[in-house]
Amino acid sequence: MKILVLNCGSSSIKYKLYNMEDQSVMAAGGIERVGMPESFNIVKLPGGEKRKLMRDIPEHTAGVKFIFECLTDPEIGAIKDLSEITAVGHRLVHGGEKFNKSVLITDEVIRQMEACNDLAPLHNPANLKGVAAVTELMPNLPQVGVFDTAFHQTMPDYAYMYALPYELYEKYTVRRYGFHGTSHRYVSARACEYLGVDASQKKVITCHVGNGGSLAAVLNGKCLDTSMGLTPLEGLMMGTRSGDVDGGALTYIQDKLGLTSAELSNLLNKKSGLLGISGLSSDMRDVFSAATSGNKRAQLALQMYHYRIKKYIGAYAAAMGGVDILVFTAGVGENQSSVREAVCENMEFLGIKLDKEKNNLIHGEEAILSTPDSKVTVVCIPTDEELVIAKDTLALAK
Repeated sequence: MKILVLNCGSSSIKYKLYNMEDQSVMAAGGIERVGMPESFNIVKLPGGEKRKLMRDIPEHTAGVKFIFECLTDPEIGAIKDLSEITAVGHRLVHGGEKFNKSVLITDEVIRQMEACNDLAPLHNPANLKGVAAVTELMPNLPQVGVFDTAFHQTMPDYAYMYALPYELYEKYTVRRYGFHGTSHRYVSARACEYLGVDASQKKVITCHVGNGGSLAAVLNGKCLDTSMGLTPLEGLMMGTRSGDVDGGALTYIQDKLGLTSAELSNLLNKKSGLLGISGLSSDMRDVFSAATSGNKRAQLALQMYHYRIKKYIGAYAAAMGGVDILVFTAGVGENQSSVREAVCENMEFLGIKLDKEKNNLIHGEEAILSTPDSKVTVVCIPTDEELVIAKDTLALAK
C-alpha cells in the first residue's frame, strides 16, 4: 500500500510517497513559491540527486496536480498510475480542543477545522487548501488529518490554562495547545524503543530544536506539558521568534513604537530570536560561526538560546519528579553538537552526564550521548513526522 504525505504551507507544498510494506520512501520533494513568480519543485531522486523543475503554480491545486504529474512521470516518477495511491495524509497544524487524535477527513472535520483558523491563521487555511486540492483532483481518495496539537491534548488543565480571566477560556478557548506534537510523539516513543525500555514507565523530556523549537515533558508515554502555547511563539528562543516575553514589555513596545497588533506580531515572529539578538542570521550555523570568530552579539544569542532550553529541562524535571531520558531532535538538536553540550553542561545534579567525545561525532543519527554512569540517558533521535503521518493515514484508511 502506498501513502502520500502532504505538508501544505502558505506558499509551499512538501511531499513524500511511502511504500508501507517496508515503510520506504519512494519519492519526495517540495514545491516553493506557490502563488509567486518563478515557482518550482525540487524533486529528490532515488540516487540522492535533486532536480529543480520550474512551473507556474498560481495556487495549491495546481501545485498538487504538478506533484501528481511528477509522481507518475516516466523518467523521474515512482508510480505508473495515481490509482496506486491508497490514501493521502496531511500535516494539519491546529486542531484546537476538537481533535486529540488523527482523523479521516470529512466535510464535518473540515468545518470544525475552519473554526480553528483564527488560532493558526497562517497555517490552517494553507493546510486546508491541500485537502481541497486533492479532493478536486481525486475526489474518491481517502484523506487523513494528523494534527500538530493532538499529542499535547493529554495535558492537565493546570498545565494548559493561562492565569487570565476564565471567561477568555470559556468564550475563546485561550489556553496552551503546543505544537510539534507529531515529532514529540515520535521521538519520545522511538527513544524508548531504541533503548529497549517501556515508554509507559518512563519520564522523558524531548527537545525539538530547529529554526522553530519546543520542549515536551512526556510522563509515562503522555504529554504532561510543552513549551509552546496558544501559538508557536511561546517558549524557547528560536530562529526568528522571541519565545517567552513579559506581556507588559509587549504593550510597552507597542505603545512606544506605535505598532498595530499585526506589526507587533511580525516583530515577535519574524524579527526576533537568534536573528534579532545577533543581527546576523536566524540560522544556527551562521550564528555559531560568528560567535567562534568573536562576535559578541552572536555569543550572547547562543548563551540565551542554550539557557532557555536548560531552564525548561529543569522545570520539566521538577514537574515530573525527575527525568529518565533526555532526547535531542530536529535540525539543531540532531546536528549541532555544541548546542547539546552547552545545554547539558553543569546538569550533573539532575543525573545528566554527557560523553563529550561521542557527542561531537554524532550528526543526524540515533545514538546514546551520555556516559555509562549517567543516571539520565541522553539520546539523539532523528525525527520522522512524515512516517508518523503515513502510519496514521494507513491505519485510518484501512
